[in-house]
Amino acid sequence: MKNSPIIALDFATAENVYQFLSPFEKSLFVKVGMELYLQEGPSIVYKLKEMGHDVFLDLKLHDIPNTVGQAMKGLARLGADLVNVHAAGGRDMMMAALEGLEAGTSAGNSRPSIIGVTQLTSTSEKQMQEEQLIKTTIDESVVHYAKLTHNAGLDGVVCSVLEARAISEACGPKFLRVTPGIRLAEGDSHDQIRVATPSNARLLGSSHIVVGRAITKAESPVEAYETILKMWEEQA
Repeated sequence: MKNSPIIALDFATAENVYQFLSPFEKSLFVKVGMELYLQEGPSIVYKLKEMGHDVFLDLKLHDIPNTVGQAMKGLARLGADLVNVHAAGGRDMMMAALEGLEAGTSAGNSRPSIIGVTQLTSTSEKQMQEEQLIKTTIDESVVHYAKLTHNAGLDGVVCSVLEARAISEACGPKFLRVTPGIRLAEGDSHDQIRVATPSNARLLGSSHIVVGRAITKAESPVEAYETILKMWEEQA
């Protein structure tokens, strides 16, 4: 699995995706989220893998353990490199997801990495406390979910940059910390609240970064990607 910035392909159709990717002359690490997957189905994952890209299939599964386990068994056959579930689904659900993923992976192949979503980067501490009734700090909530995910045997979590270092200390440096909410210093934070630049993300302990509109909405996406990649690699 590449350690390059993960580009969020937040497009409505496969045609939009291929138009966006056409100027790039290298293989990338890309994210397929719900919008794109629900419009295009498994074919978009197959095609991106045929094109040589690593794929993060970002569906954030959250249901009863049996349902999530069976769903992961099917998703394992798509060839994605990274998948995820909501850590709020609990330890049993995450263990079932891992079991399903292992059962669905063809003999001789490595299973996809699997991570748990802690708190979305669009969630503020005030929202968490008032709407989820979690009466603690957001840092404590995220680290708690990370420990739960680690205990369930998963490979890492989705978190904000602000919690990455604490998670590394709690769960070990090999535990993945995949951080969305990445922006350039002059960029718009859009609907994200807990955000950071690529350089800060590396310094603060992210293992992988997810970048969307800072690249996909740029005047020159290739140049924007190269700038972000350079900032990310300079702090390695």
